[in-house]
Amino acid sequence: MTERAQWDSSLSFIFAMIGAAVGLGNIWRFSYVLYSNGGGSFFIPYLIAIAIMGIPFLILEYGVGFSFKESYSKIMSDINPKFELIAWILVLFVFVVTIYYMVILSWDLVYLASSFTFSWGTDAAQYFVSNVGGSSNLSNASFLLIPTTVGVLLLWVILWFISHRNVDKGIGKVSKILIPALFVIMGCIIVYALTLPGAGIGISTLLTPDWAKLMDINIWLAAFAQIIFSLSMGQAIAVTYASYLPENSKLIDNVLIVVASNSLFEICTAFGVFSILGYMSYTGGTPMVQLITEGTGLIFIVFPMIFNIMGPIGRILAPLLFLAILFAGITSALGFFEPMLNSTTEKLGWSRKRTATVLSVIGCIFSLILTTGISSYLVGIIDGFVNEFGILLLIGIQCIIFAWFYGVDRFLPALNEHSTFKVGKIWSFVIKYLLPVVLIIMWIIGIINLFSNAAQFEIIIDLIIIVAVLVVAAVMYKVKPAND
Repeated sequence: MTERAQWDSSLSFIFAMIGAAVGLGNIWRFSYVLYSNGGGSFFIPYLIAIAIMGIPFLILEYGVGFSFKESYSKIMSDINPKFELIAWILVLFVFVVTIYYMVILSWDLVYLASSFTFSWGTDAAQYFVSNVGGSSNLSNASFLLIPTTVGVLLLWVILWFISHRNVDKGIGKVSKILIPALFVIMGCIIVYALTLPGAGIGISTLLTPDWAKLMDINIWLAAFAQIIFSLSMGQAIAVTYASYLPENSKLIDNVLIVVASNSLFEICTAFGVFSILGYMSYTGGTPMVQLITEGTGLIFIVFPMIFNIMGPIGRILAPLLFLAILFAGITSALGFFEPMLNSTTEKLGWSRKRTATVLSVIGCIFSLILTTGISSYLVGIIDGFVNEFGILLLIGIQCIIFAWFYGVDRFLPALNEHSTFKVGKIWSFVIKYLLPVVLIIMWIIGIINLFSNAAQFEIIIDLIIIVAVLVVAAVMYKVKPAND
């Protein structure tokens, strides 16, 4: 084995972690979650969720990665050899996220190309169905959406090109370029959006508080869920990235920088999104309630409609928005890819380049399967299942393993030694008792919601994922480590 890779500076690590955290969900999900869960009153559960879940769990992940300085699967094996199986299940679920995430990025790439000519035309919804994301009509699974297919191939080549290099020369260097560029682009869009006529309507709609909703447990669960997926918690990304940190790193300081950057980005972006929606409502006479949506509907249908009526400025804003989404997506995809890449490299004793090549080919093949005429339907099924069932459960299991089987207090010296801010008994209590309870409750409610209305086809897809992940995890678990 070669000497373990290392970030060339803490700045590379911080940018990489911000890149992993700031992703598509920050741009197209948070504003909808904020609006639909009490508006301005949602900030109370949101900030509490950051304080008792986001920051404490990221501190734990940084402490684990920094202390062991090994791949995620090796760390779990060191704690207890049987736990290595759990590690492989997690990194495989996160690898599945990479696979469908690249498809969503491909949709954005198609829209980026289309934004220079507005080739989506006057019917943005039909353009998305016909050329990019398809529909839920299963008969359309027999053909490929060629623009999306080409985009997937190109993006996997880009991901491989970055990932096969050492972390400081690949992920580190790219993150130091893309993250500042992302913040500048989104900053320009947000500032301009705030000056649009009708922006006040949008912001007022976004922030009008519904204090009664604070008594609804679902609002609190939504806040915790937003923090989990916004910060990419418990997906072995932070553990893996922190394992590359040099000595004397200020771990807790880095956590606070990443969390603050992530939250400021998504809050500011929400103001920009609703300012633009307010403009559409003001100029087009469309009620706000008809414009407000999340995910692909917001970015790939509502926003192209808005750009169509904006005139010359729309020709500038459209490419900038889709370029910003591309930058956010690439840095997040690098984070999703890294735990599987690092664990496989260390387990099999392969070079990083060889592992990145093999995994990129495998990932690309499965991503291509998701570019058929039911692309968006398949992505939606897999996204809901992997996050609500797989990753959420495994976050809770990790919390228990690190806190109880290994001992959370054993991380305190490494965490506090060089950090400006310190943690102690309160942090240990949160990790050992509070978080496992919250995560288990969230998982149970998520499973009930996931399967209560699931169609037969969706359940089949879910079962295929479970079987595939368990089989591959069992194989990797049984493989004898290269350094034994």
